[in-house]
Amino acid sequence: MRRQEQQPTAERKRLILHADDLGLSHSKNRATLKAMEAGVVSSASIMMPCGWVMEVVEWAKRHPNADLGLHLTLTSEWSTLRWRPVAPVDKVKGLIDPTGYMWRSVEEVVRHASPQEVETELRAQIEMALKLGLKPTHLDSHMGTLYASPQFFEVFLKVAMDYKIPPMVFSPTPEIMLMAAARGLDYKQAYQRIQQAGLPTIDSLNPQYEIGEPYEKHRARLHQYIRQLKPGVHELIVHLGEDDPEGHATTPHWQYRVDEFRILMEPAFKEVLQQSGVELYTYRELAKERGK
Repeated sequence: MRRQEQQPTAERKRLILHADDLGLSHSKNRATLKAMEAGVVSSASIMMPCGWVMEVVEWAKRHPNADLGLHLTLTSEWSTLRWRPVAPVDKVKGLIDPTGYMWRSVEEVVRHASPQEVETELRAQIEMALKLGLKPTHLDSHMGTLYASPQFFEVFLKVAMDYKIPPMVFSPTPEIMLMAAARGLDYKQAYQRIQQAGLPTIDSLNPQYEIGEPYEKHRARLHQYIRQLKPGVHELIVHLGEDDPEGHATTPHWQYRVDEFRILMEPAFKEVLQQSGVELYTYRELAKERGK
């Protein structure tokens, strides 16, 4: 459901329905790009260190108005599908595990990588995207690594402001303040900087990743999430994939991604959006409305 101009802004329910992990695999790309073309995913972000980025670049050339950001990547979590940093290895040694790939977990990155190494890699990923002709509408963080320490979050804000690309940041709701405190972030202080910089913010985030959930329960939960949305700007993160050998080999959680793709592509999902008065929204629109 797109914007209803007659509705006052304060009463509008806007949802950035965001797909993570573009560029990870052909299966992931196919599902996500189909959902974007169908108008059920409004935004997505790209993992620049991964092997299927060029497929997304070619699609973006044909869809210049698509809302595509960068899923800034500092971890390589899967067993058999791995990736390395974009930056020269000698500049980011703390981001690399003993096998030569990025660390599998957020905790390992925090333990081994310096803020300077993180900044070097973030800039390398952004520069790669720009050289390929991408025009990122936003920046977010794979596995939430950039929100995992105050130092990493500071680098995230710094790089985003330097490149003038909106980062995924939030209004200081009680839920967000608790999440930040659990990661050692003084979000009250950080939010002052966010406001001073004129960065657009999201009112709520729902990552909603429930591994092993039966299809019908998954479907009911997503529908209920849409129905209970209140006025404001919200983000729902989804992970999509196709039911094929590549998807099966990539992750043991392939069924969840296949189910999520199927749920979004059902006519019933668009009906729930329509009936609930929820309009799909993008980071491009958010920057125009809330940014400086």
